[in-house]
Amino acid sequence: MQDICEAYLDIETTGLSPQQNEITVIGIYVTCKDRDEFIQFVGQDINGDVILESLQGVKRLYTYNGQRFDLRFIQIRYGLNLEEQFEHHDLMKRCQSRKLYGGLKAVERCLGIERRHKEINGLEAVRLWWQYINNYDQSALKLLLEYNKEDVVNLKVLKDKLLRQL
Repeated sequence: MQDICEAYLDIETTGLSPQQNEITVIGIYVTCKDRDEFIQFVGQDINGDVILESLQGVKRLYTYNGQRFDLRFIQIRYGLNLEEQFEHHDLMKRCQSRKLYGGLKAVERCLGIERRHKEINGLEAVRLWWQYINNYDQSALKLLLEYNKEDVVNLKVLKDKLLRQL
């Protein structure tokens, strides 16, 4: 296994504007020589300190469209510039250089990466969040968290597949 700690990060939000919308879930999957750990933060538990704490010891950070979306949201909402603090790799750019276009789910389909929650997308994730907030629907939150975890864990699967194709 690698000697360098890596992390895979994905967020869920209430919309597309970091100025007007909130981050609802952050999922982080840290892989090191001596540990693999999946961490999620939800709603009011999300802040800059918990993000940095969960990334302690990490050198490389992987996202999908993170430069334009995830990391931008985190910087605007929490004042953290993760691209300055970590060696960031946006897997969307690697995919595009291999003529794989579209969102994460479309690229996963092209590469044969399995997904349990095929019916959920970003819009459905927003709906699940509001269903949880407005109706205290724990099953909606559980599904949202499972969806986010699948996104995050699949980032590692995607990275590994891309490296094998070199």
